[in-house]
Amino acid sequence: MAAQIKFGTDGWRGIIADDFTFENVRRVGNAIATYVHKNEDASKGLVVGYDTRFASQRAAEVVSEVLAGSGIAVRLSDDYTPTPALSYAVKNLGAAGGVMITSSHNPFNWNGVKYKAGYGGSGTPAIMKSIEEELDSPRLERSGGSVTLADFKAPYISAIKNFVDLKLIHKAGFKFVIDVMYGAGRGILKGIFAESGTDHLEIRGELNPLFPGINPEPIPPHIAMLQETVVREHCQAGLATDGDADRLGAVADDGSFVDAHKCFCLILEWLLKRKKWPGEIVRAFNTTRMIDRIAARYGRKVNECGIGFKYICDLMLERDILIGGEESGGIGITQHLPERDGLLNSLLLANIMAEEGKALGQLVRDLQKEYGEHHYGRLDLHLSSEVKDEAMRRASAKPAMIGSFNVQKVETLDGVKFFLDAPTYGNGAEAWVLVRASGTEPLLRIYCEAASPELVSQILKETESFVGAGAQAATPVLSEAGKK
Repeated sequence: MAAQIKFGTDGWRGIIADDFTFENVRRVGNAIATYVHKNEDASKGLVVGYDTRFASQRAAEVVSEVLAGSGIAVRLSDDYTPTPALSYAVKNLGAAGGVMITSSHNPFNWNGVKYKAGYGGSGTPAIMKSIEEELDSPRLERSGGSVTLADFKAPYISAIKNFVDLKLIHKAGFKFVIDVMYGAGRGILKGIFAESGTDHLEIRGELNPLFPGINPEPIPPHIAMLQETVVREHCQAGLATDGDADRLGAVADDGSFVDAHKCFCLILEWLLKRKKWPGEIVRAFNTTRMIDRIAARYGRKVNECGIGFKYICDLMLERDILIGGEESGGIGITQHLPERDGLLNSLLLANIMAEEGKALGQLVRDLQKEYGEHHYGRLDLHLSSEVKDEAMRRASAKPAMIGSFNVQKVETLDGVKFFLDAPTYGNGAEAWVLVRASGTEPLLRIYCEAASPELVSQILKETESFVGAGAQAATPVLSEAGKK
């Protein structure tokens, strides 16, 4: 009996050797091939890329062999490639789609397969469902396929360089630390800054598929080395990308963490205030409502969607969307790609700093002053299926209180979000907490936004107690940048 393969929000992930085996990679590859032959123009070919994880290159070769065996012309990356570079190749080359071997920000012992559609972004929910339905299809064997090596990075680097003013960034005289977290972003920002003469330092750029001591996710505690380096080297910002470089995180000049919500807000306001580009905004259900305040000031509509960039991408294809973002650091600008891009967004933060003449910490403080104090935290709880299901059952019952806080209203777009009767401190954020179970892992996440870091910590703690015993919590992810 074939092992179960279940797709998550952006493809399939599994533990190396247990779930992520070459045989399962072949099954996913055949499902993609079958989908493409049925629903796309297979004559346009497919592109395949891979990150720095253990077995990624060989898995990419295995997928390419299956795709080619089905009669598809495959262009396989000649080097480790960021996911956004692979997505750009899909669009730039006019391919039918793309396959990326990566497990993004997951621990070292995970790997996975992402599918990118012909528009250069995450497959829509309908596309991913169609591929999943082909997992048990018989092996597709046709003649005419081929595999050739290609450079996906050079055209992509040219594209993101054209999005920013590198001369202005250099002229501003700021110094940056780039943390690629042993991932596929290695050397890219470093090369761009070196070419423009911008002062910089890259850390964790060597190849090490064990990701020693961290998960390649640009949040605390994994960015501790970046925080220390920014302070030690007297830098004005630290820029971090995850394992496949489609997400970003940042560190202010005082070493404090700048969460993805603040990065999203800074980029959004810059696009509206400086660029004046048209379009609506998309934010995921677990993303800051500061976005709504900024959008209201500039008369823009905000669309809220489920968690997972494929839902944001779906709206980008349906509507005139300027920018979309999610809690995990994935932010996409439609004029570039309907896709997350941690490298482009890192460059945009540097551009904003240069244009405003301010270090990153000052930009965040100004943002808080202008739109109110918004602080965020997340707690990852590793639970048994029984405890996880019971926690979601209790949350879905819509209790009147979460800990000591009265529940004012409940929303259930994706998980259960409670809006709480908690202090807003003048113009600060309204307090909300979201309880959401992973569909693919023994994990329950609690997300929270409120008007102070202390209040966020309290709400997270009381919500954890509400969830119940049996949980092993990871270190909370808290935003401290801009804290008064």
